[in-house]
Amino acid sequence: MSVRFNLDAGLLFNADIPAEAAATVEKMVGEANKTLFRKGVPAGVPEDEIGRIEDFSIAGSVLGLRIRSGPYTRAHDALFRFRKLIAPSLGKFRLGLRDMEIRSFWIEMRGEFPEGFRMPKLPFILSADRSGDTLKISLRMEAADLENKVPDRLVRLIEEKFQSATYGGKAEHWELIFSSGPKRTMNDSDPTEQMIKQGWIRHALSRGQWIHGPQSVRLWRTFEKIVLDEIIAPLGFTEMVFPKLTPWEVWKKSGHAKGVYPEIYYVCTPKTRDPEYWEDVGDYFKVTGEVPVDMIRERIDGPIGGLCYAQCPSFWPFVQGETIANDCLPIRVFDRSGTSHRYESGGIHGIERVDEFHRMEILWLGTAEQTVGIADRLHEAYMRVFENILELEWRCARVTPWFMAQEGMVGTAQDTITTPSETACCADRVGTTDYEALLPYSGSWLEFQNVSINGNKYPKGFSVKIQSGTECWSGCSGIGLERWSASFLAQKGLDPANWPEKVAKIYGEPEEIFRFM
Repeated sequence: MSVRFNLDAGLLFNADIPAEAAATVEKMVGEANKTLFRKGVPAGVPEDEIGRIEDFSIAGSVLGLRIRSGPYTRAHDALFRFRKLIAPSLGKFRLGLRDMEIRSFWIEMRGEFPEGFRMPKLPFILSADRSGDTLKISLRMEAADLENKVPDRLVRLIEEKFQSATYGGKAEHWELIFSSGPKRTMNDSDPTEQMIKQGWIRHALSRGQWIHGPQSVRLWRTFEKIVLDEIIAPLGFTEMVFPKLTPWEVWKKSGHAKGVYPEIYYVCTPKTRDPEYWEDVGDYFKVTGEVPVDMIRERIDGPIGGLCYAQCPSFWPFVQGETIANDCLPIRVFDRSGTSHRYESGGIHGIERVDEFHRMEILWLGTAEQTVGIADRLHEAYMRVFENILELEWRCARVTPWFMAQEGMVGTAQDTITTPSETACCADRVGTTDYEALLPYSGSWLEFQNVSINGNKYPKGFSVKIQSGTECWSGCSGIGLERWSASFLAQKGLDPANWPEKVAKIYGEPEEIFRFM
């Protein structure tokens, strides 16, 4: 997709620009076009791809500029470069640069737009007209918007939506890596329905939420012990506790702020704790027996963030802005301290697709080689657990990286991760491996585990460096207890007598806690 920027702007000085200054302006325009705007541009780039002042005008105290460009020294960047050049040059005429006005700014993008492409709806877009393969976007911009690179981000967003619409017509990137082959199964029914009938679980009062009884929780603790003994301890991971309320600042740096909005549970705070401010809300409930949601809505501030959506982003403020010593790498930690929450809309089903779920999150960081090495050891450990302990019928595949899906991105991980030469050997390892288990009752496969090598994504977002100067990489792997339960019980059933020996031994004898009359 090609892109062109068109900018008409005015530089406002503190007094009228004298006629004799016109020659100086013309000289500076020529110097900018010939030299200044070419700085940093690769040799051989055509002239019409580089920022250029095509015309200027002087009217009173205003120096008008018409700037055009392709993708190199974009028009708005050329404007700020020229501002620095012209201000001291006109100082000899006792002129001081006072302000800048953006008269018009429009972007032209050309490409074969797919049928599903949708323009973003943003307040600074005045109009967006598409004719054939050309999209013309007129923008309302202030100087601060240009300095904050808003046009560049807008172009990047449109390119992402362009790719997303193109990608939407294709099958998900999925490449089979390993398949266990058929295994003996002891169940052909939906385990959720069986768990309900046998009193292992009951629906909670919120959507996509379950109350797990002693039998279900006992199975979770069995899985946790297997993970601790077979994965966590041998690979040297140490426990931490990550926050379960995630503020916007974390999601901005982690990238989730690009597209997580339809799926998070928002968190708002009261405007005040003053009991008198809230008294009529309580009084309303006392009289009517109903919670006055509209009254509450007026008394809370806008969301400060949301409940935990993905566990690993909340870890990163612990190391934000730090340079990590070489001798403590690789760092290996995990968190199992609380719930995660996702608004699954109409997709909730059983215990495997819920709004509130429980996970153990494994996270590691180090050099590219260390990060990839730990991911490989995790793959080996998971294979051993799934094959020899849980005895599942399972498979694993390389898929679109999870962080790209969560951020509304498409393509390949290499398109999103900048890889210096010292880590280039690992570049093709950035991405996600999904583990899927067969659900015999439906014949479908359930993704119940993943391992992601995230490259420099999080270290870069949170400004984390390594003492040696080598680029920092990270990885993560979420162990969802509901998904493990759904996969295991779908194949083995609820009777521990039919379970693999090691699982049954750790689980022990089930206790009957509740008897209802």
